[in-house]
Amino acid sequence: MDPSTPDVFVTGIGAVSCLGGSASEFWTGLKAAAATARPTPVPGLTERVPDVLAYQVADGAAGAAGPAAVGARGDLGRAAGFALAAAREAVADAGLGPRELAEAAVVIGTAVGESGGREGADGSTVDGDGGWEPMFSVAASVGGELGTFGTNISVSNACAASGYALSVAVDLIRRGEADTVLLGGAEGIAWVPLASFSRLGAADPETCRPFDAERRGTVFGEGAAVLVLQSARAAAGRRTYGRVLGTAWSCDAHHPTAPDPGGEQLVRVARAALDEAALGPGDIGCVVPHGTGTRQNDVIEHQVLREVLGEHAARTPLFSLKAFIGHTAGAAAAFAAVSAALMARHGEIPANVPLAHPDPECPVLLPQDGPTVLERPNVLVNAYAFGGSNFTMVFGGEAR
Repeated sequence: MDPSTPDVFVTGIGAVSCLGGSASEFWTGLKAAAATARPTPVPGLTERVPDVLAYQVADGAAGAAGPAAVGARGDLGRAAGFALAAAREAVADAGLGPRELAEAAVVIGTAVGESGGREGADGSTVDGDGGWEPMFSVAASVGGELGTFGTNISVSNACAASGYALSVAVDLIRRGEADTVLLGGAEGIAWVPLASFSRLGAADPETCRPFDAERRGTVFGEGAAVLVLQSARAAAGRRTYGRVLGTAWSCDAHHPTAPDPGGEQLVRVARAALDEAALGPGDIGCVVPHGTGTRQNDVIEHQVLREVLGEHAARTPLFSLKAFIGHTAGAAAAFAAVSAALMARHGEIPANVPLAHPDPECPVLLPQDGPTVLERPNVLVNAYAFGGSNFTMVFGGEAR
């Protein structure tokens, strides 16, 4: 990393997922022997779309019971409820004072926003009082509830949303426009995207199983992940999880839904993130892949990693996060970033969910027999999206 580039530290994290209502429960779930969450049918969908499953946040988890569970206004939606709960945890974890919080910026990515709140149980549209209501209001809701007066941005470019949001947050700090940014991603289960993936033939009726030869598509999940990003000045005196060393994005514009089979822009974005971090292929200790469980994505991503990491690819472990919590869409990159921060803090990579049928077309290294030591404290995170939006981050933990 160029010495003249301002450092961006992670000083706090929060998470609400199907594994629990906090970051500690998230980590415990990832570390558990039977770590994979059990997908459950979405209420109101079983008769109309019987093969669509989702990894849902359990009732009683933070933010899961609606606005009342997190002390928010009555008009706060499900995604915003999750985001607010995760943000409050991250703020407490970082030990932000009232003035720091008031001056903080908020940047949150979401693919679906609050569209689930506009649907009835049978998938019909709910008109409410007839007035127009914005669907992409999660960042504004969080900022309003926490009383932040800095820049407030919602990012919504499908499943790379919180990755792009992370890049925006990093830029705000590096340009001196903010010292503290609440960065995250949030999603609440909604009928339209689930049904759409079913119609596309991209929904697995059993479980999310990236890199498994029997996979049949992805399975969506919901929840929120939030990180407190701070400048070196703001982070001084705090215990940190590490630094965001490099971010990059690109767009291949190959197809509305399918990835570019050549993977040229995926290679480009990964190399750009490594260049910004001033690291080489041998410096990466773990990769959190996009790895959705769709055949095209998994095979192409393996090819991309092989090209980017070269001779190091075969011995660089992957952590297949979506096998634990499903594909959390616009929140996926934020959840991956929280995972990277936790792996760096603990110095280990949790065991992957065992593969019943490893795919010979994408023979990635997925350690499954207990935790693996994170030998190098740098984690590469990928997030890809419809329309060819691609994101890669390099997270650097403290040297151990």
